[in-house]
Amino acid sequence: MITAIEDYFTMGCGRCERFGRPDCSTRRWAQGLNELRQTCLDAGLIETVKWGHPCYMHRDRNIVILGAFRDNFRLTFFNAVLMKDPYSVLQKQGPNTRHPDMIRFVDIVQVARTKSVIFSYLKEAMEYAEAGIKPQKDKSEVELPDELVDALDADPELAEAFQNLTPGRRKSYAINLSSTKKPETRSSRIAKFRPKIIAGKGAMEQ
Repeated sequence: MITAIEDYFTMGCGRCERFGRPDCSTRRWAQGLNELRQTCLDAGLIETVKWGHPCYMHRDRNIVILGAFRDNFRLTFFNAVLMKDPYSVLQKQGPNTRHPDMIRFVDIVQVARTKSVIFSYLKEAMEYAEAGIKPQKDKSEVELPDELVDALDADPELAEAFQNLTPGRRKSYAINLSSTKKPETRSSRIAKFRPKIIAGKGAMEQ
């Protein structure tokens, strides 16, 4: 996966064989992705790279992340359960996603049409970060480390696979990741665990 932000906008995320090729999804949606990027920067967000994608932060909290697919590109909100969504533009990423958390674009002109709405949603999310407001924990579920929550929010395929795991397997990842203190170590482990989660295995399974 890429670690330099400009690589994403010129070559892709580095997560598949189409990296750096003309048929990479980031190439198809280059104009729209760049417009979303500029809107995030205009809102005052800090640009970083996480999980091979442009991630935008405020007050040390992840706010949104960009993504590109063959048939669409999207802006996904972290902590989306907090969002009021007055314009009903947020959609669920998949059937197992609990809350609508992304704005999906299927053509480039959508970005220009909804720029003011996007900007207002970014500002709303930034206000929650400034106030330290976070979603309430679901006590019926095992508590997941923040890094895993962020990774699931940013990766629809991973999120769906994780939700399909048995409770015991989900718990195995929570325990394993919580056993280390450093956030960067947890993030590194999540990247290594991804193939296991996609395969339906627990943290200690071969």
